[in-house]
Parts: sequence; structure tokens; C-alpha cells
Amino acid sequence: MPLPLNMLPGDKVVLFDGACRLCNGWSRFLLRHDRQQRMKLCSVQSAEGQAILDWFGLPTDYFDTMLYIDGHCGYDRSEAFLRVIGQLPAPWSWLRVLWLVPMEWRDALYDRIALNRYRLFGREDRCLVPSPEFRGRFLGNG
Repeated sequence: MPLPLNMLPGDKVVLFDGACRLCNGWSRFLLRHDRQQRMKLCSVQSAEGQAILDWFGLPTDYFDTMLYIDGHCGYDRSEAFLRVIGQLPAPWSWLRVLWLVPMEWRDALYDRIALNRYRLFGREDRCLVPSPEFRGRFLGNG
């Protein structure tokens, strides 16, 4: 089965809400701390992001979680967060200990933050535009 638009075999992609300040901050955090450049970023508002959502059979008009794609597998909510954070260097990777917390509890907290993210952190007027040094880290800009 072919991968979504502009994805290559072996790509690990973090799909985020480009209109969310919290999500944009998370993306900038990943650009700084993913020193081995294991992951690419993609906003849900981009053509690539829309193609990924469609490929996984997810709604393209409203998406309230981060999605992490590793090959043909997609992970969302707290599982996506833990899979992403686990690939970063220490001390960030130490947060993997949160796997010990039952998924229902982790996802309940994740959902609470996700549903209130605009009210708590605000909205961006436009999506994060990568600087030239990070352009290759965004899906479709390699």
C-alpha cells in the first residue's frame, strides 16, 4: 500500500495543529531537541497533513490530537507523545516512565489539554513557517 503524499518508507512524522500555539511550541521543541533528525513535522492544515489524515481514515476538517506516523502505523494522543519523547535524548526520554500510567488516565489528561488548548495557549494567525535551516525537517519541503 503506497504511503501518503510526500512520505517515504522509513519516515517518522509528527502531525500537529499549525493553528495552535501549544502545538507550534511543541514543534519548535522537537526541532531543537531531535538532534539526530529522526522525525519530520507536518501541519494538519497542509496538503500533506490532509493526505495523511485521509490515508488513516481520520476527519480532515477537525483534528484535536497529535498524530505520530512511523511507517504504516499511526499513533495518537498520549501514545504518540510517549513514542516521540522516547526518541529524544535524556533527560526528555526519561518521560517514557509515563508508560507505567494506565492509558485511560494518560489519554484523559491529554484530551483535557487538547480540548482546551486554544483557550489555554491561544491560536496562531498562520502556520509555523520553517526557517531555511529547518525546511528539510518538514514533510514536503525536503
